[in-house]
Amino acid sequence: MEERVSFISDGFKLVGVLHLPESSAPGERRAAFLVLHGFGSNKDGGGGTTVARMLAGLGYAALRFDFRGCGESEGERGRVICKEQVKDTRNALSFLATRPEIDSKRIGVVGQSFGAAVAVYAAGVDRRIAACISSGGWGDGMKKFRKQHASPRAWKKFTAMLKEGKRRRRSGKPMRVPRYDIVPIPPRLRGNLAPGSIMKFPFEVVETMVAFNANEVVGGIAPRPLLLLHSANDSVTPTEQSIELFARAGKPTNLHLIADVDHFMFSEGNTLVVNLVRNWLEKYFPAQA
Repeated sequence: MEERVSFISDGFKLVGVLHLPESSAPGERRAAFLVLHGFGSNKDGGGGTTVARMLAGLGYAALRFDFRGCGESEGERGRVICKEQVKDTRNALSFLATRPEIDSKRIGVVGQSFGAAVAVYAAGVDRRIAACISSGGWGDGMKKFRKQHASPRAWKKFTAMLKEGKRRRRSGKPMRVPRYDIVPIPPRLRGNLAPGSIMKFPFEVVETMVAFNANEVVGGIAPRPLLLLHSANDSVTPTEQSIELFARAGKPTNLHLIADVDHFMFSEGNTLVVNLVRNWLEKYFPAQA
Protein backbone atom coordinates (compact mmCIF):
# COMPACT_ATOMS: atom_id res chain seq x y z
CA MET A 1 0.00 0.00 0.00
CA GLU A 2 2.11 2.88 -1.35
CA GLU A 3 0.80 6.32 -2.27
CA ARG A 4 2.66 9.13 -4.02
CA VAL A 5 2.22 12.37 -2.10
CA SER A 6 3.57 15.91 -2.09
CA PHE A 7 3.67 18.79 0.36
CA ILE A 8 5.13 22.30 0.61
CA SER A 9 8.25 23.22 2.58
CA ASP A 10 9.35 26.86 2.56
CA GLY A 11 7.66 27.31 -0.80
CA PHE A 12 9.18 24.21 -2.41
CA LYS A 13 7.11 21.23 -3.50
CA LEU A 14 8.58 18.09 -1.95
CA VAL A 15 7.67 14.66 -3.31
CA GLY A 16 7.33 11.49 -1.29
CA VAL A 17 5.85 8.02 -1.02
CA LEU A 18 3.58 7.11 1.88
CA HIS A 19 3.57 3.47 2.98
CA LEU A 20 0.54 2.26 4.92
CA PRO A 21 0.27 -1.06 6.76
CA GLU A 22 -2.17 -3.49 5.19
CA SER A 23 -3.45 -4.48 8.62
CA SER A 24 -5.03 -1.09 9.37
CA ALA A 25 -8.76 -1.15 10.07
CA PRO A 26 -11.06 1.59 8.74
CA GLY A 27 -10.80 4.69 10.92
CA GLU A 28 -7.77 3.36 12.79
CA ARG A 29 -4.86 5.73 13.38
CA ARG A 30 -1.35 4.27 13.40
CA ALA A 31 2.01 5.49 14.60
CA ALA A 32 4.25 6.65 11.75
CA PHE A 33 7.83 7.44 10.79
CA LEU A 34 9.46 9.97 8.51
CA VAL A 35 12.26 8.21 6.59
CA LEU A 36 15.18 10.54 5.80
CA HIS A 37 17.65 9.74 3.02
CA GLY A 38 21.40 10.27 3.08
CA PHE A 39 23.71 12.93 1.63
CA GLY A 40 22.55 14.01 -1.82
CA SER A 41 20.56 10.80 -2.18
CA ASN A 42 16.80 10.44 -2.65
CA LYS A 43 13.73 8.64 -1.34
CA ASP A 44 14.15 5.73 -3.77
CA GLY A 45 17.50 4.55 -2.42
CA GLY A 46 17.65 0.95 -1.27
CA GLY A 47 18.07 1.77 2.40
CA GLY A 48 15.14 4.18 2.64
CA THR A 49 12.81 1.96 0.65
CA THR A 50 13.81 -1.07 2.72
CA VAL A 51 13.18 0.78 6.00
CA ALA A 52 9.80 2.14 4.89
CA ARG A 53 8.61 -1.30 3.80
CA MET A 54 9.96 -2.90 6.97
CA LEU A 55 8.10 -0.39 9.11
CA ALA A 56 4.87 -0.90 7.15
CA GLY A 57 5.26 -4.63 7.67
CA LEU A 58 5.53 -4.00 11.42
CA GLY A 59 2.30 -2.01 11.43
CA TYR A 60 3.58 1.57 11.04
CA ALA A 61 2.92 4.15 8.37
CA ALA A 62 6.12 5.49 6.80
CA LEU A 63 6.75 8.55 4.63
CA ARG A 64 9.96 8.55 2.60
CA PHE A 65 10.48 11.82 0.75
CA ASP A 66 13.05 13.80 -1.22
CA PHE A 67 14.61 16.76 0.55
CA ARG A 68 14.60 20.02 -1.40
CA GLY A 69 17.14 19.94 -4.21
CA CYS A 70 17.11 16.12 -4.32
CA GLY A 71 15.24 13.50 -6.32
CA GLU A 72 11.89 14.72 -7.59
CA SER A 73 11.55 17.63 -5.16
CA GLU A 74 11.89 21.27 -6.12
CA GLY A 75 14.86 23.42 -5.17
CA GLU A 76 18.36 24.09 -6.49
CA ARG A 77 19.81 20.68 -7.23
CA GLY A 78 22.56 19.73 -4.82
CA ARG A 79 21.95 22.61 -2.40
CA VAL A 80 21.51 20.31 0.59
CA ILE A 81 21.85 22.69 3.53
CA CYS A 82 21.68 20.93 6.89
CA LYS A 83 19.26 23.20 8.73
CA GLU A 84 17.07 23.54 5.63
CA GLN A 85 16.72 19.77 5.69
CA VAL A 86 15.70 20.06 9.34
CA LYS A 87 12.97 22.47 8.17
CA ASP A 88 11.90 19.98 5.49
CA THR A 89 11.65 17.27 8.16
CA ARG A 90 9.49 19.45 10.40
CA ASN A 91 7.26 20.40 7.48
CA ALA A 92 6.96 16.74 6.48
CA LEU A 93 5.80 16.01 10.03
CA SER A 94 3.19 18.77 9.79
CA PHE A 95 1.92 17.25 6.55
CA LEU A 96 1.86 13.70 7.86
CA ALA A 97 -0.02 14.78 10.98
CA THR A 98 -2.94 15.91 8.79
CA ARG A 99 -3.47 12.44 7.34
CA PRO A 100 -6.53 10.65 8.77
CA GLU A 101 -4.65 7.32 8.98
CA ILE A 102 -1.95 8.76 11.25
CA ASP A 103 -1.86 9.27 15.00
CA SER A 104 -0.53 12.83 14.92
CA LYS A 105 0.93 12.51 18.43
CA ARG A 106 2.97 9.43 17.54
CA ILE A 107 5.20 10.33 14.59
CA GLY A 108 8.87 9.37 14.77
CA VAL A 109 11.83 9.95 12.48
CA VAL A 110 14.46 7.55 11.15
CA GLY A 111 17.51 8.54 9.11
CA GLN A 112 20.63 7.10 7.53
CA SER A 113 24.02 8.89 7.62
CA PHE A 114 23.41 12.58 6.74
CA GLY A 115 19.69 11.89 7.20
CA ALA A 116 20.45 10.44 10.64
CA ALA A 117 22.22 13.64 11.69
CA VAL A 118 19.21 15.63 10.46
CA ALA A 119 16.85 13.24 12.29
CA VAL A 120 18.66 13.70 15.61
CA TYR A 121 18.80 17.48 15.21
CA ALA A 122 15.12 17.71 14.23
CA ALA A 123 14.06 15.56 17.19
CA GLY A 124 16.20 17.69 19.49
CA VAL A 125 14.48 20.93 18.49
CA ASP A 126 10.93 19.75 17.70
CA ARG A 127 9.00 18.23 20.60
CA ARG A 128 6.35 16.87 18.21
CA ILE A 129 8.74 14.12 17.09
CA ALA A 130 7.84 11.17 19.28
CA ALA A 131 10.83 8.87 18.67
CA CYS A 132 14.12 8.90 16.76
CA ILE A 133 16.26 6.23 15.08
CA SER A 134 19.73 7.16 13.79
CA SER A 135 21.77 4.79 11.60
CA GLY A 136 25.37 5.76 10.95
CA GLY A 137 24.71 9.34 12.00
CA TRP A 138 26.97 12.10 13.27
CA GLY A 139 26.89 14.90 15.82
CA ASP A 140 29.89 17.15 15.13
CA GLY A 141 30.60 18.14 11.55
CA MET A 142 34.18 19.30 12.02
CA LYS A 143 35.23 16.23 14.04
CA LYS A 144 33.55 14.00 11.47
CA PHE A 145 35.45 15.57 8.57
CA ARG A 146 38.75 15.48 10.47
CA LYS A 147 38.42 11.71 10.90
CA GLN A 148 37.08 11.11 7.37
CA HIS A 149 40.13 12.92 5.93
CA ALA A 150 42.49 11.38 8.46
CA SER A 151 45.88 11.31 6.74
CA PRO A 152 47.98 14.50 6.66
CA ARG A 153 47.73 14.55 2.87
CA ALA A 154 43.94 14.12 2.86
CA TRP A 155 43.42 16.76 5.55
CA LYS A 156 45.67 19.21 3.69
CA LYS A 157 43.61 18.67 0.53
CA PHE A 158 40.31 19.14 2.41
CA THR A 159 41.38 22.32 4.20
CA ALA A 160 42.79 23.69 0.95
CA MET A 161 39.39 23.08 -0.63
CA LEU A 162 37.74 25.04 2.21
CA LYS A 163 40.08 27.99 1.65
CA GLU A 164 39.60 27.93 -2.12
CA GLY A 165 35.83 27.78 -1.78
CA LYS A 166 35.79 30.86 0.46
CA ARG A 167 38.16 32.70 -1.91
CA ARG A 168 35.98 31.97 -4.94
CA ARG A 169 32.85 33.06 -3.14
CA ARG A 170 34.45 36.42 -2.33
CA SER A 171 35.42 36.78 -5.99
CA GLY A 172 31.86 36.05 -7.13
CA LYS A 173 32.78 32.71 -8.74
CA PRO A 174 31.19 30.07 -6.51
CA MET A 175 32.73 26.62 -6.55
CA ARG A 176 31.12 23.18 -6.84
CA VAL A 177 32.73 20.27 -5.01
CA PRO A 178 32.73 16.58 -6.05
CA ARG A 179 30.91 14.23 -3.70
CA TYR A 180 33.91 12.12 -2.75
CA ASP A 181 36.04 15.20 -2.00
CA ILE A 182 33.46 15.98 0.69
CA VAL A 183 32.58 12.53 2.02
CA PRO A 184 35.00 9.77 0.96
CA ILE A 185 33.31 6.42 0.29
CA PRO A 186 35.38 3.30 -0.48
CA PRO A 187 34.79 2.08 -4.05
CA ARG A 188 33.40 -1.22 -2.77
CA LEU A 189 30.50 0.63 -1.08
CA ARG A 190 29.64 3.10 -3.85
CA GLY A 191 27.11 0.73 -5.39
CA ASN A 192 24.90 1.48 -2.40
CA LEU A 193 24.30 5.04 -3.64
CA ALA A 194 20.78 5.53 -4.96
CA PRO A 195 20.43 5.98 -8.73
CA GLY A 196 20.28 9.71 -9.42
CA SER A 197 22.37 10.64 -6.39
CA ILE A 198 23.98 14.06 -6.67
CA MET A 199 27.69 14.00 -7.48
CA LYS A 200 28.64 17.70 -7.18
CA PHE A 201 27.55 20.22 -4.55
CA PRO A 202 27.78 23.98 -4.03
CA PHE A 203 30.62 24.88 -1.67
CA GLU A 204 28.07 26.29 0.80
CA VAL A 205 26.98 22.71 1.49
CA VAL A 206 30.43 21.85 2.85
CA GLU A 207 30.46 24.90 5.11
CA THR A 208 27.08 24.09 6.62
CA MET A 209 28.13 20.48 7.25
CA VAL A 210 31.26 21.64 9.06
CA ALA A 211 29.14 23.88 11.30
CA PHE A 212 26.30 21.38 11.87
CA ASN A 213 26.33 20.07 15.42
CA ALA A 214 23.56 17.73 16.54
CA ASN A 215 25.56 17.13 19.73
CA GLU A 216 24.30 20.49 20.93
CA VAL A 217 20.64 19.44 20.83
CA VAL A 218 20.58 15.64 21.26
CA GLY A 219 20.05 16.01 25.02
CA GLY A 220 16.73 17.70 24.28
CA ILE A 221 15.24 14.50 22.85
CA ALA A 222 14.75 12.90 26.28
CA PRO A 223 12.44 11.61 27.64
CA ARG A 224 11.42 10.58 24.13
CA PRO A 225 13.18 7.38 23.00
CA LEU A 226 16.33 7.47 20.85
CA LEU A 227 17.99 4.51 19.11
CA LEU A 228 21.55 4.92 17.81
CA LEU A 229 22.82 2.26 15.38
CA HIS A 230 26.34 2.29 13.95
CA SER A 231 28.73 -0.10 12.32
CA ALA A 232 31.51 -0.96 14.76
CA ASN A 233 33.96 -0.37 11.87
CA ASP A 234 32.19 2.19 9.72
CA SER A 235 34.03 2.94 6.46
CA VAL A 236 32.23 6.26 5.90
CA THR A 237 31.08 7.96 9.12
CA PRO A 238 33.40 7.51 12.12
CA THR A 239 31.85 5.21 14.72
CA GLU A 240 32.87 7.59 17.50
CA GLN A 241 30.23 10.05 16.26
CA SER A 242 27.37 7.88 17.56
CA ILE A 243 29.30 7.13 20.76
CA GLU A 244 29.52 10.86 21.48
CA LEU A 245 25.83 11.35 20.67
CA PHE A 246 25.06 8.60 23.18
CA ALA A 247 27.23 10.26 25.83
CA ARG A 248 25.33 13.53 25.41
CA ALA A 249 21.82 12.05 25.15
CA GLY A 250 19.32 11.64 27.96
CA LYS A 251 17.29 8.56 28.79
CA PRO A 252 15.95 6.38 27.28
CA THR A 253 18.72 6.07 24.68
CA ASN A 254 20.09 2.81 23.28
CA LEU A 255 23.36 2.50 21.35
CA HIS A 256 24.25 -0.59 19.31
CA LEU A 257 27.63 -0.99 17.55
CA ILE A 258 27.31 -3.84 15.07
CA ALA A 259 30.36 -5.74 13.89
CA ASP A 260 29.21 -7.49 10.72
CA VAL A 261 27.73 -4.54 8.80
CA ASP A 262 29.16 -1.40 7.22
CA HIS A 263 27.81 2.09 6.69
CA PHE A 264 24.76 1.22 4.56
CA MET A 265 23.45 -1.30 7.08
CA PHE A 266 19.77 -1.08 6.14
CA SER A 267 20.63 -2.01 2.56
CA GLU A 268 22.37 -5.18 3.69
CA GLY A 269 19.25 -6.97 4.97
CA ASN A 270 21.09 -7.96 8.15
CA THR A 271 18.80 -10.00 10.42
CA LEU A 272 20.46 -8.69 13.59
CA VAL A 273 19.79 -5.10 12.59
CA VAL A 274 16.15 -5.84 11.76
CA ASN A 275 15.64 -7.63 15.07
CA LEU A 276 17.29 -4.82 17.03
CA VAL A 277 14.94 -2.30 15.48
CA ARG A 278 11.88 -4.52 15.93
CA ASN A 279 12.60 -5.22 19.60
CA TRP A 280 13.34 -1.57 20.34
CA LEU A 281 10.08 -0.50 18.70
CA GLU A 282 8.08 -3.04 20.66
CA LYS A 283 9.52 -1.73 23.92
CA TYR A 284 9.61 2.01 23.36
CA PHE A 285 7.32 2.90 20.46
CA PRO A 286 4.73 0.24 19.52
CA ALA A 287 2.69 0.70 16.35
CA GLN A 288 -0.53 0.76 18.33
CA ALA A 289 -0.72 2.71 21.58
